[in-house]
Amino acid sequence: MHFLYSFFIYCFGFAIRLASLFNVKARKWVKGRAGLFEEIEVELKQIDRKKTPIIWFHASSLGEFEQGRPVIEDFRKRWPTKKILLTFYSPSGYDVRKEYSQADFIFYLPLDTPTQAEKWVKLVNPQKVFFIKYDFWFNLMGSLYQRKIPVYFIAALFRPDQFFFKWYGGWFRKQLTYVSRFFVQNAESEYLLNSIGLQNVTRTGDTRFDRVFANSQNKQHFPLVEQFCEGKNILIGGSIWPPDEEILLPLIEKMEIEMKFILAPHDTSPERIQSLTRKLKLPFLLYSEMNSDNFSKAGILIIDSVGILAQLYQYATLAFIGGGFGTSIHNIQEPITFGVPVFFGPKYHKFKEAVDLVQQGGAFCIHHTEQLEKKVISLLADKNEYQKASSLCKLYVETNRGATDKIVHYFL
Repeated sequence: MHFLYSFFIYCFGFAIRLASLFNVKARKWVKGRAGLFEEIEVELKQIDRKKTPIIWFHASSLGEFEQGRPVIEDFRKRWPTKKILLTFYSPSGYDVRKEYSQADFIFYLPLDTPTQAEKWVKLVNPQKVFFIKYDFWFNLMGSLYQRKIPVYFIAALFRPDQFFFKWYGGWFRKQLTYVSRFFVQNAESEYLLNSIGLQNVTRTGDTRFDRVFANSQNKQHFPLVEQFCEGKNILIGGSIWPPDEEILLPLIEKMEIEMKFILAPHDTSPERIQSLTRKLKLPFLLYSEMNSDNFSKAGILIIDSVGILAQLYQYATLAFIGGGFGTSIHNIQEPITFGVPVFFGPKYHKFKEAVDLVQQGGAFCIHHTEQLEKKVISLLADKNEYQKASSLCKLYVETNRGATDKIVHYFL
């Protein structure tokens, strides 16, 4: 099985290099890893490795980084003499956070072939390694285990349909024995790991709640966006996809006078932005083109940049979270920390916070535009109903905080 896994990794590397000839994201993936080992070797020569340990954190993409960020920053505060190395798998994470000030070194993760994994671990030689959520790279994990370097998974989430818990998953289950401790989000993950004989599990909850709460307490203001809002009710469509637009855009056309709208596509490539704007029948404004002269000329603001959506939710009255008509919804923690009631499509059951808030009345599953319109009007018309939903959202975040402290406390 190890041979098959490594063969798959080689094939994947070949495929993504082929895709880089015509795909921008694949091209970034390949270019970002060119000269990777030479670059990090030069960087690491600047520190005394005998006196200065390296703590390595790995995030697949931007979402996982935000999940691990509270732990990274707590480690930085408590152990300032240690160097923090941060790696990303995806360009969408690396591009946005490559200047992140709390990490000393920021790189792409190398391709997980046996040779590159061994070379990377020998070169970096970290004191501890933290993988965020569920990015499993088995050659790297094996190399770390052979060198007796402890590996931890934080904010880990496991599901019964993963191959670790299938009858054919013996080799994959063995790879999990290389992990020193799993800090998991929920009881199901703890139960699943226990069921395959892994007892080195601590249930901490989701570190993302700590991150979004801190975000709400340290607001970054956007003067032009504030002027655009002009005291009106604002509905933000966050991380939306074309199927979400089929539900949302008819509502916008009906309610353009009563509300203003901020739309943030999950994919902000020029092609995707053009695809969205071609569907709009009303005046719109691109965030990248916004200025003091044109902020009031449209009731629809399109966010064509990455990394600011989490803060923009502070201006929202309501939020429509994308992904629920595709594979699964995106992050609802970012809006609910500001007390913003949320709507989303039917694919939300992977996320406990979404399930809980639908049951409690702070979030609403919708299937079509008429249902969305009816609920939006109801919440805006009844202040008590709106305030109840808003308070439930805020309370949910506040009561689920604390995962970061539980993780860091383990190392004190």
